[in-house]
Amino acid sequence: MGLVSDALAEFGAGGEFGRGKALVGGPGRVGEDRVGPLEVVGGHVPTVHQPASSPARPSSGTQFVGQVTMLRAPQPASVRERGGHCEGASMRPVDVEEFEPSVDQYAFTFGGVGPLRRVRPGMALRVWSDDAFGGRLRAVTDLSIEKVDLRFVNPQSGPFYVEGAEPGDTLALHLVSLEPARDWGASAHIPFFGGMTSTDRTVSLQDPLPDTTYIYELDRGRGTVTFAAQHSDLRIDLPVEPMLGTVGVAPAGGEVRSSLVPDRFGGNMDTTQMRAGTTCYLGVNVEGALFSLGDGHYRQGEGEACGTAVEGAMTTTLIVELIKGGAPAWPRLEDDASWMTVGSSRPLEDAWRIGQAELVRWFGELYGLHPMDAYQLLSQLTEAPLANVVDVNYSSVVKARKELLPPAAAYDNLHIDLRRRAASLL
Repeated sequence: MGLVSDALAEFGAGGEFGRGKALVGGPGRVGEDRVGPLEVVGGHVPTVHQPASSPARPSSGTQFVGQVTMLRAPQPASVRERGGHCEGASMRPVDVEEFEPSVDQYAFTFGGVGPLRRVRPGMALRVWSDDAFGGRLRAVTDLSIEKVDLRFVNPQSGPFYVEGAEPGDTLALHLVSLEPARDWGASAHIPFFGGMTSTDRTVSLQDPLPDTTYIYELDRGRGTVTFAAQHSDLRIDLPVEPMLGTVGVAPAGGEVRSSLVPDRFGGNMDTTQMRAGTTCYLGVNVEGALFSLGDGHYRQGEGEACGTAVEGAMTTTLIVELIKGGAPAWPRLEDDASWMTVGSSRPLEDAWRIGQAELVRWFGELYGLHPMDAYQLLSQLTEAPLANVVDVNYSSVVKARKELLPPAAAYDNLHIDLRRRAASLL
């Protein structure tokens, strides 16, 4: 989901979020930060709480609210070093930790929130996350102006503390599977919000577009969601293409950023490339990395034009890895077909420039290319799918197809190793 207002997006630690009672990891006193239901970690971190009026989260079909179940999977293959030691490279069983947050554990910022769980590199997580609206839009008669508090959208599951992660390291998150957790998704035209309307930052004398909610029914057997027009009888079945709108770590410098904002820490990038089979590389800024995820989309067009996708609760299975050192300046993505980078900024061309520059740097690492040679090569083969054009920062993906290039190994083929491990979890 995108963002309505810059003012709503940039809460700091001393802002409204910072004044909330500490409810991360369960009710607690201000000044306490919890890792799980019992373990207390030191230091005060401003935390975010859910409004008392928030509805209870519907069950996703599992019973792991605030609890953890440990499973075992076959041993992973070893991973060699490249640009740093991979912490999860030992030959041991993969731990699978199931986690479903309670409503009062939802986080609405990157940074400023204490960790809910500790995880070890090499572990797999199966995480439930709510939709961008917190399940409040369930029928076409539910309007955002009545049901949605824009201070509390894009609830995140997490953050997770990664043992051994230090600033300058690289966090690798491999998305194994994304499964819709409800039988419907919701999209909305929110007044003064979206890419084709007047907003607080692109101002005109235009009246707001009508506040309208669309419900997309999910057919699991056919793998479709159904668009139902509201001004005619047209219905179209669209293939489900699950993705995550938000994946990110705590920002540097003690910043607290809204879960609606994308930046160099990741966040609300809203790229359709954040799907099963993708490995996301993020630079670690704080001890433990403190990564979170959420904002599941059952499908989305490039750019997320109206500001909302088919927003839906999601169950995400992922493998967590840690590479010592080598932190990228901006998010990098890898799948079997492409090398990708994500830039976020305004105007849109600056987001594109960031993505281009980061891919030039990455090709220097992958192929030993001089920046001028990488610049020339990438000028002839990159694609630039839009991620979002509605948030406080726009996001642009820059990608290069592997089939056009000689073989190369990022972090000594970590992605390939993670794909092998993922196959054992499916």
